[in-house]
Amino acid sequence: SGESGAGKTESTKLLLRHIMNLCKGNSQLEQQILQVNPLLEAFGNAQTVMNDNSSRFGKYIQLRFQKNTVQGAKLSEYLLEKSRVVQQDAGERNFHIFYYMFAGLSSEEKEMYGLLDPSLYRYISGRFGTQDVAQRWKHKYQEVCNALDMVGFQEQEQVDMQAILAGVLSLGNVTFEPEESNGSVKVSETSRGWLKAAAVSHKNCWQKTYGYDVVSHWHLSVSCCCYPCADARDSIAKVAYGRVFGWIVCKINELLAENVDPEVELREIGILDIFGFENFAVNRFEQLCINLANEQLQHFFNHHIFQLEQAAYKEEELPWETITFKNNEPILDLLLAKPLGLLSLLDEQSAFPQATDKTFVDKLNSSFKGNLHFQPGRGRYLGFSIIHYAGKVQYTAGGFLEKNRDTLPANVRGLFINSVTPLLSLLFTGKCLCYDRASHTNQGPPWQELSHSLMVLMERMYSADPHFVRCIKPNSQKEPGVVDNQMVLLQLRYNGLLETIRIRRDGFSWRPSFEEFAER
Repeated sequence: SGESGAGKTESTKLLLRHIMNLCKGNSQLEQQILQVNPLLEAFGNAQTVMNDNSSRFGKYIQLRFQKNTVQGAKLSEYLLEKSRVVQQDAGERNFHIFYYMFAGLSSEEKEMYGLLDPSLYRYISGRFGTQDVAQRWKHKYQEVCNALDMVGFQEQEQVDMQAILAGVLSLGNVTFEPEESNGSVKVSETSRGWLKAAAVSHKNCWQKTYGYDVVSHWHLSVSCCCYPCADARDSIAKVAYGRVFGWIVCKINELLAENVDPEVELREIGILDIFGFENFAVNRFEQLCINLANEQLQHFFNHHIFQLEQAAYKEEELPWETITFKNNEPILDLLLAKPLGLLSLLDEQSAFPQATDKTFVDKLNSSFKGNLHFQPGRGRYLGFSIIHYAGKVQYTAGGFLEKNRDTLPANVRGLFINSVTPLLSLLFTGKCLCYDRASHTNQGPPWQELSHSLMVLMERMYSADPHFVRCIKPNSQKEPGVVDNQMVLLQLRYNGLLETIRIRRDGFSWRPSFEEFAER
């Protein structure tokens, strides 16, 4: 755990390599496991203002052993930041894979997928990179292709997957305009070419999915407002990308599953690499979800390091002076309590068609008046602040209700199911939803899915013997070899590491069994 950009993902990769080395691992399975990370990074990581390779999802890797040999692995993923597909703030980028494709595909392949100059695409903000950066992306694209081959993806699956990604980019350029004759909305004349490009991005495989009928279905019900059409377009892009990512995780789990007798008991090491605490210039719904996950992990750390440890000392009647720590339970209550926690109120407001982001903020202001961990927005600012364990974060409330609803028009879902692209149809029929059922509900608002996922994750962690790797970010300039002492000290304080050092120094950090003690 640690702030965004503190080195969690890099530490995870080093730890995986270390474990494989200890296993003397040269088998194909062990090499496949090592290839999982670059694959997931391409589809799940992006450049942010805090980190050039920021994980925009959380992952839990379970390695299963028999007699010190890896027999299989399983991956669970949490809360992919799908909104990044359709919008990025200044200084940020979309998911890496889009840029890798532009840099790595040949001219013939780009033509097959209907891809033009990257500066034309709204979903990547018309930004690409310098020649040096493009060369690096080209190399990364080859790494992704090698990883897909190594893990075991079929060639046709890879083609279909890239066709879907190309279609998503073209779809982002589709715009709408009022229909003069009847007051409804139609695809603008200037963007019909983009709709066609999305429809035929791979040998006509998208024609049935993104044909003009989709748009006529939309404009019948949206009166003369273009916004619902644009929202539906963006919903399609987000859902399609999210399903592709889920399918990749699903395929990885199929290919890395252990092939042993079910009666054989396997030991397990689990590694959790989850998105770090975030505090940007503009913080949205996604940052609240990410920071909630970090609040729960900090609570687990406090419980394990301080509460359980000191309870054991008291139970054995050891002379002990209680060490106090910063308990973040009140913040979790503010966020998760039912029926009056912040996220319950968000759910309640999302259920009202007439509710707006402003009515949601008004509800928060009245419900949490006087709460020490909540501050209303000043003046006309539509937002609020929460005093997290890691400090105060100001959230912009715009888009909270829409993102929590996260809906896809039912008729569009039907068109996906009837797509002539086998992979696209598969993604929406439910036949490939081999998610870890414990970590995905596949229903309800995003925060509910996250809350359920975290609850299951916490249950796993409470039943295990946890080890905490605290990653400390040395500076905010993303520079190597530079240590900002004040920044480091702030992290040591809010993580509870100064108190941890004290309990390790004064307490009993090494506890061998009697047999180990006697043998020594």
